[in-house]
Amino acid sequence: MFRLLKWLVMGLGLAAGSVTLLSFHKGSHWFIRAWDFPRVQIAAVSAFSASLFRAFFFRGSRRDYLFLSTNLLCVLWQSWKIFPFTALARNQVKATRPGEARGRSFRLLMANVMLENTDAHRLVAVIREYNPDIVLVVEVGEAWQKALSPLREIYPHRVEQPQENYYGLVLFSRFPLVDPKIEFLVQDDIPSLRTAFELPGGERIYLHGLHPRPPEPIRDQDSTPRDAELVVVGRAIRAAGDRPTVVAGDLNDVAWSATTELFVRLSGLLDPRVGRGFYNSFHADKLYLRYPLDHVFHSRHFTLTDLRCLPNIGSDHFPVLIELCYDPEAGSEQPKPHADAGDEKDADDKLQKQQEAAQTGEDRPNDG
Repeated sequence: MFRLLKWLVMGLGLAAGSVTLLSFHKGSHWFIRAWDFPRVQIAAVSAFSASLFRAFFFRGSRRDYLFLSTNLLCVLWQSWKIFPFTALARNQVKATRPGEARGRSFRLLMANVMLENTDAHRLVAVIREYNPDIVLVVEVGEAWQKALSPLREIYPHRVEQPQENYYGLVLFSRFPLVDPKIEFLVQDDIPSLRTAFELPGGERIYLHGLHPRPPEPIRDQDSTPRDAELVVVGRAIRAAGDRPTVVAGDLNDVAWSATTELFVRLSGLLDPRVGRGFYNSFHADKLYLRYPLDHVFHSRHFTLTDLRCLPNIGSDHFPVLIELCYDPEAGSEQPKPHADAGDEKDADDKLQKQQEAAQTGEDRPNDG
């Protein structure tokens, strides 16, 4: 029994080390990219395994030291990747100073409602309670479009693209929208939103709403289309020049993945979670499977007034609420990420891989 327990403990530690090594691989297969997500859980398993081994099974042999060292390296690496999203790191985005937000701020609520969810009244109640200026909702089909119709009385400006494939979206806004467009950037069944809106003072803010297709095992879908869409949007934002920009949506990726990090450098946008916390928005019903999948990025023109996950709405995602203050003077006091030659090559590789996959149909999920 003692020997069996020892091997179980070592098996946990070796598994954690193995998937940590696998996450270094640049491949897009779902089994590889899946290990970008549970870095907190992997670090916890590795630390748990090493602690049990040290307490009960350590005998001072070279193999014992090798096992403990492997787990230590695993914990250190995973901790390094998630460290920027802890309160120990320095804030990337400045907090709005008292009194500065008056007349120049806006509140945006983003929610993945889960297509099968029938509790639309819960989302409507949350929206009425937190009173956002802009609402972006994804996974909207015709039933959800109809259920959200009461919001039309509150928000006179809207864009609606319901779809029954889990990728429909709608946008509600108190502010006038400027040239709103639904675009299909990478795949003809995956819409994204591009628009601008005007604050009461006349400032024009550019908004991108995204929900790319995720890597997932059930239908053997890899991350190629998701990665390509983030590259396309990131480069488009950079090409548009230094203008006030916000990106919001369920990116089906975590904040600390290589793909999201590449998007940030390509676009030059900031992540308000850096130095503040994970803000895990998924999975709403499974505490052990919590990841930050719903994102809001923004340019240096803003400071942060508020950021939080909101109460459960019956979906597998929590809604996310952010309040930003338009403050161009803050730009000189906040960093701007930059892409280097290696990033550009990675981006080109992702686009080429998507192009090749689209020609063969391999960028589509296997429904057979």
